[in-house]
Amino acid sequence: MTDTTTSPGADGGDALVTAFNAVGADYLFCSSGSEWAPVWESLARRHRDGLPCPEYLDLTHETVAVGMATGYGLIKRRPQGVLLHAAPGLLQGSMAVHGALLAGVPMVVSSSESTTYGDGPGQDPGGQWYRNLSIVGGPHGVAQPFTKWSTEAASVHTLPTMVTRAAELSWRAPAGPSYLNIPLEILLDDWDGREAKPLVAPGSTHSSPEEVDPVAQLIREAKNPVVVTETAGREAGGFEAVVAFAEAWNIPVVEPDSAVCGNFPRTHPLHAGSDIGPWMDEADLILLVNCRAPFYPPSRRPSKATIVVIDEVPQRPHVVYQVLFADRYLEGNVTNTLRQLTKRAKDLDESAVAARRAAQEERHAAEQSAIAAAELKAGQADGIDPVLVAATLRKLLDGRNGIVVDETITHSRVVKRHVKTEAPDSYFYVQGGLGQGIAVALGVKLAAQDRPVVLTIGDGAFTYNPVIPSYDASKTYELPLLIVVFNNRVYKSMNLNHRRFYPEGAAAETGEWLGTDLHRLPRLAAFAEPFGLHTETVDTPDALTPALERALKSVAEGTTAVVDVLVTR
Repeated sequence: MTDTTTSPGADGGDALVTAFNAVGADYLFCSSGSEWAPVWESLARRHRDGLPCPEYLDLTHETVAVGMATGYGLIKRRPQGVLLHAAPGLLQGSMAVHGALLAGVPMVVSSSESTTYGDGPGQDPGGQWYRNLSIVGGPHGVAQPFTKWSTEAASVHTLPTMVTRAAELSWRAPAGPSYLNIPLEILLDDWDGREAKPLVAPGSTHSSPEEVDPVAQLIREAKNPVVVTETAGREAGGFEAVVAFAEAWNIPVVEPDSAVCGNFPRTHPLHAGSDIGPWMDEADLILLVNCRAPFYPPSRRPSKATIVVIDEVPQRPHVVYQVLFADRYLEGNVTNTLRQLTKRAKDLDESAVAARRAAQEERHAAEQSAIAAAELKAGQADGIDPVLVAATLRKLLDGRNGIVVDETITHSRVVKRHVKTEAPDSYFYVQGGLGQGIAVALGVKLAAQDRPVVLTIGDGAFTYNPVIPSYDASKTYELPLLIVVFNNRVYKSMNLNHRRFYPEGAAAETGEWLGTDLHRLPRLAAFAEPFGLHTETVDTPDALTPALERALKSVAEGTTAVVDVLVTR
């Protein structure tokens, strides 16, 4: 909605709120700073007068503010507003902003600093800017490496259209956060009420028939093609488009370990697991669909396959080193491109299709047998095996249309393999560094309040999170989560690397493994008790299912539940 009405005393705070309202931001995720008083006054005035404005969330940590905007954007796919405090707040939230960049989530992040330091006309901005908070080059210089676009608003009169530009840039492919530094003096300036234009959704790009037809012919001629995708399911309609394409051509789909969202039903017969290794020498055609880093190490090239890259922006500018070995590119919108290719699934070699269908059925059956065997073994083990936790979650979430947000490291493959999500927007892996998972899950819950949201997290990752501010947000804004901690009392990935790099080193000789021991931590669930949340600590297999059932009941009734599961590995 365009807002052209101003009231006496309108200033830059009104200009900013008007702009975020015009671009269609549902929320302002704010970790408070003293520079935002003009915004708070504008919101108070609008609430009093019944004028439209985004909903304001008052959050007590920068990672929570940015992480919640990220989680919300993963579901809604539209830019939201994030307000942080000066350069220090931006620095505190920078990991989460970088995570939003990697996750491809649009948002407009803003913070502020003084430009006059009390020597200019008008109200005194406060001595803290001169003495403590300002940074050489401005916070927009700090934000440049981990945002799509970063600049400073130079005038209250251009501020609304600057917000529009930042939102438009953030929404275009590859989507990600834009940053706008808004000096406090501009927020306090009188504003003349010139309108902010409503944000228009990006236009849809298409690969031309001249580009698509040759690729369709390559697929038609291939004997052993495979799709590899990391993030197709993050695109609007992408999950469904991958399914329709794979079924039309009868092509297996690999979601490699680098996949960061659900792209294809893990229960589908054409799901070919997480390992691209078997295809490196066997495939004659590899279709990389939204797959930014398919091969590791990057020099590991398929021996004979033609490689087609299907990605609206295949060369991601924020990826430092990227090797795709592409023979052809289809650079239109991924969903549109897959739909075009699906329509061309005609005149197929039935004998070739039958052969690869039979081979995939054999692979799928072997994988299901392996999963069942692993779950049987876990159920018979002493103590709680991580596989048992994931399998139990799958059974309890069946039919509930749940969403899993994962921030495990050691157990991430277990979660993907045994929870086996199968619907669009049902699985997301937290990007850009540990310590954001609770906030991202809260943002997902904010966007999908009718669906249960489960955060799976390691004990190490849990301790990186701003736990108290996250619990405060959960309780204040009535966003119940099920938080399941895979607690093995160790930073196991760090320990594994130490053992791998120095198998016969001093630590192996003496048993002095530094940087890994978490036994000293108190009961992790106990941190939730002051907030009145539901807590459980589980250390026996028989107690696991009843504890998770009680936790899910608590979540359904509106209270976050934290289940600390002491796993054996």
